[in-house]
Amino acid sequence: MEILDLRHFSSVDLRPLLDDETQVWARLLSWDYGGSAEMILRYVDAKILPGYAAIDRGRIFGYSFFVYEGSKGVIGDLFVANGGRLPNAREVELRLLTHVIETLQQSPGIHRVEAQLLAHDAGAVARPFLEQGFQRHPRLFMVLPLGKPPTQAAKMHPEVEIRQWTENEYQAAAAVITAAYRGHIDADINDQYHTLSGSLRFLNNIVRFPGCGLFDAEASFIAFDRTAKNLIGLILCSRVRSDVGHVTQLCVLPEYRSHGIGQSLLAATTANLRKRGFLLLSLTVTEANGHAVELYRRLAFDSKRVFDAFVWEG
Repeated sequence: MEILDLRHFSSVDLRPLLDDETQVWARLLSWDYGGSAEMILRYVDAKILPGYAAIDRGRIFGYSFFVYEGSKGVIGDLFVANGGRLPNAREVELRLLTHVIETLQQSPGIHRVEAQLLAHDAGAVARPFLEQGFQRHPRLFMVLPLGKPPTQAAKMHPEVEIRQWTENEYQAAAAVITAAYRGHIDADINDQYHTLSGSLRFLNNIVRFPGCGLFDAEASFIAFDRTAKNLIGLILCSRVRSDVGHVTQLCVLPEYRSHGIGQSLLAATTANLRKRGFLLLSLTVTEANGHAVELYRRLAFDSKRVFDAFVWEG
């Protein structure tokens, strides 16, 4: 087995592996990974996607890629096929990650590395991260079946209105995200939340790129304070399968919390998805964010997976 630079290969070599990965995401997460797979193939075919491939007898059976974002590196994916005559999958995963981590930490100008490996169980591939000084943050993947309506209605302040998302809300939404995550555990995991410009990049990635499903404006909403005349919270939803939605962002300004606004935003999204025949809504939440975890469990979300987020500061 060899570990070689991913940019040495064409998309034809990678397609069977991505087909396998698409099946894994469908089984574990009810996600259609096809759009992400096609994007990866385009980047590999153009030889512009940095990463490493595991090769056995001329066949790629594992890969991991990363991207550079200014002074930060983000590990985008890790997948190794497991079957037939292939070597031990976990050993290959750890070797691929070790190469990726070393490359990023040794890259000039890189002072931070982030990774969230949603399809890997918590702890499964933690060793190379922890050996290189990463902080580990367990996160939950939670799901809500949409077959029956909620048993309790959200109660909210009468001056707060739930409105459908429009792109006119970009700047105000970024300001809410930045304020909502100030001093929050999730800002340690995703440094885009630290600044207004970073929150704008985060929004742009969610709304305009298919990395986390296709943005669904119809199922995305804002909370608006009629008296103060400003945006105070938002929920963003993407389609990760034709009948499955995924909450990519839910936040409320600190001074408006504990007033049912987050629950009302979730209720608006779930009602919209039910009306359109969706079967499932998923989301991710950091385990240490106890208030949010408690809210989701109270609303009948079920924890399906625990995975890890890793962060390194150089």
